[in-house]
Amino acid sequence: MEIEEIREYCLSKKAVTEAFPFDQETLVFKVGGKIFVFLPIENNPATFSAKADPEWSEELREKYHQINGAFHLNKTHWNSVVCEGLKKELILKLIDYSYDLVFKSLTKKLKEEILNS
Repeated sequence: MEIEEIREYCLSKKAVTEAFPFDQETLVFKVGGKIFVFLPIENNPATFSAKADPEWSEELREKYHQINGAFHLNKTHWNSVVCEGLKKELILKLIDYSYDLVFKSLTKKLKEEILNS
């Protein structure tokens, strides 16, 4: 997958915003004000960081050399993913999982606002 495809997919999810809060090279996607994907727009091949639970992260890192602990983030909960050589279905699943984890962590009130918008 290419950077623009990842960007469009993230933005297709409910109540997602995008911004460059750290620099002009790292695009972040948030739901409810919390980040679920970091997307460096200059990386080639496309790379992103996404949340995952620790057990699944361990499995992913053992199975795919393209998935490692995310640089500058809590490596227990964040994976860095190099898209080259990975199936699109897996990439989308990683993004979905990260979005769902972050969404579940939101307050009940905020979740209801998002679901009802």
